[in-house]
Amino acid sequence: MTQYFNETHEQVRQTVRKFINTHVRPHIDDWEEAGEFPRDLYRLAGEAGLLGIGFDEALGGTGAGDTFLKVAVSEELMRSTSGGLVASLGSLDIGLPPVAKWAQPSVREQVVPRVLRGEKISALAITEPNGGSDVANLKTRAVRDGDHYIVNGSKTFITSGCRADYYTVAVRTGGEGHGGISLLLIPRETPGFSRGNKLKKMGWWASDTAELFFEDCRVPAENLIGAENAGFIAIMSNFLQERLMLTIMAYMTAQIALEESLAYTHQREAFGRPIERFQVTRHKLVDMATRIDVAREYAYRCAALMQAGKNPIKEVAMAKNFAVEVCEYVTREAVQLHGGMGYMRESVVERLYRDAKILSIGGGTDEIMKELIAKQMKL
Repeated sequence: MTQYFNETHEQVRQTVRKFINTHVRPHIDDWEEAGEFPRDLYRLAGEAGLLGIGFDEALGGTGAGDTFLKVAVSEELMRSTSGGLVASLGSLDIGLPPVAKWAQPSVREQVVPRVLRGEKISALAITEPNGGSDVANLKTRAVRDGDHYIVNGSKTFITSGCRADYYTVAVRTGGEGHGGISLLLIPRETPGFSRGNKLKKMGWWASDTAELFFEDCRVPAENLIGAENAGFIAIMSNFLQERLMLTIMAYMTAQIALEESLAYTHQREAFGRPIERFQVTRHKLVDMATRIDVAREYAYRCAALMQAGKNPIKEVAMAKNFAVEVCEYVTREAVQLHGGMGYMRESVVERLYRDAKILSIGGGTDEIMKELIAKQMKL
């Protein structure tokens, strides 16, 4: 990995690993069962500098431009063994970039530093009950009324939806299609805004996920992020980073499942010998390791393109789809190698198996990724 990571990256990696081992791993099973983790973990992560990776130094971040610093941090956060925890702790990575880049200075300077310090939580609200991946067809409408926008509509499947303080919300301010979409920053205390009950999910249990409702919700016009009707471009630019992060989550979920399987097959005996001694087991482990390595290396290539200032839409979509396919294969095989123990909730691979499925849906489904790839190929 020396061609991608330098000494600074490795020092940060050790910091994150210590953070996870100290503050997360001793409690993660309880947090998974509870369906949330303590809000104070955001503050601890902020104090450790983990939330500011990639954001401008003037706003309290580490500075932009070092993609592999973010990769290193993301890989180590996944050592928590909980995709849900990583998703919620990292919801600022999808909710905050549009604010940091395009919000009014007064709004940006009030919001971004507080989120990076872990004092406040940021979330992104795009998906709607009848919309799914069809972002250009969203229905939540914002109508200008003097110095405010009046917002009506709803969102669903919103990560950190229950307890976020700031929501970056996609709304329709113009006509149909992608040309009529804007982004608004909506604080949780805004009159007319409410949150539904926490949604129960197959996986990502430690992540709070909610529906959001807007009923004549009055939002100051100064909370418009970027230009009116230019929100779709901001959303699309945000997706590239999000999809790279989901790719990392996928191959790291698989990596942890492989490591758990290596340890289990080494100590578990059947018919008088460790099950790793059986050829069928060894070949399974080899196939798992091979696919993970390929997925990781291609993700690193995509990160290198992004760091070089490229816009690798096709490559990142390919990387996400491939890594997710690897993740689903490896976690399934890991459960199989663990036998009955792999089906038990006390087993890490059981959690990884459940968590894997959302990765083929979040940030754009496999099918949407293939359509993006086809367009880039001019098919």
